[in-house]
Amino acid sequence: MIEVKKLAKYYGDYTAVSGISFSAQKGQIVGFLGPNGAGKTTTIRMLATYLPPSSGTASIAGFDIVTQADEVRRRIGYLPENPPLYGEMTVQEYLIFVGRIKGIEKSSLKSALDGALDRCVLGDVKNKLCQHLSRGYRQRVGIAQAIIHDPEVIILDEPTSGLDPKQIIEIRQTIKSLAQQHTVILSTHILPEVSMVCDKVVIINRGQIVLEQQLSELGGRSLEQVFIECVSKEAIDTDGTQLGAVA
Repeated sequence: MIEVKKLAKYYGDYTAVSGISFSAQKGQIVGFLGPNGAGKTTTIRMLATYLPPSSGTASIAGFDIVTQADEVRRRIGYLPENPPLYGEMTVQEYLIFVGRIKGIEKSSLKSALDGALDRCVLGDVKNKLCQHLSRGYRQRVGIAQAIIHDPEVIILDEPTSGLDPKQIIEIRQTIKSLAQQHTVILSTHILPEVSMVCDKVVIINRGQIVLEQQLSELGGRSLEQVFIECVSKEAIDTDGTQLGAVA
């Protein structure tokens, strides 16, 4: 469903993402994990076609993110870290607006709206202005706009950032409900997020993939142990001299 091949992004002499490769299968929830500044958001923006890669490529549902970007956009739902809401619209008005932009036919729009409201548990606030919503509800509306057109792939960037514990649990439950019907990429730096929600983990550090593995194959080690090992490995130069910690 998602195939990333040697994807890279450079800003002058600075390398944000360095030739990374990983995959996600249909129906999987993949945790894209890394410390702050590791290259997660840059990668996510490239996959969502918001940012062109410097080299390499990726395909989503069989379409290339560079040469077939319009087809990719039709097949993905994207939630950036800060949900792109219009505060002066009600939740219902906003989702209808998004549905029209995403090409949902008028005859199907009511059904799509009801489905998004139901799956994200927004029925009680559908007539409230977006600017009056709590942070947790704004995140739910952000997920609703990402799924209203029933995309094959959903990309979520730090969906629980800034939420209180109760809101985090609610958003995690919403994300888990998306499995099977959608392939989900969940970008986060929060370890419990991945442990509780995902099937597979991809860890990025300093712009490079350092682990790609099913959570069930971690060999009894906790994700925290694995993460610390991956981002704290010491670099060794060609003559065996210790260069210092990577993290």
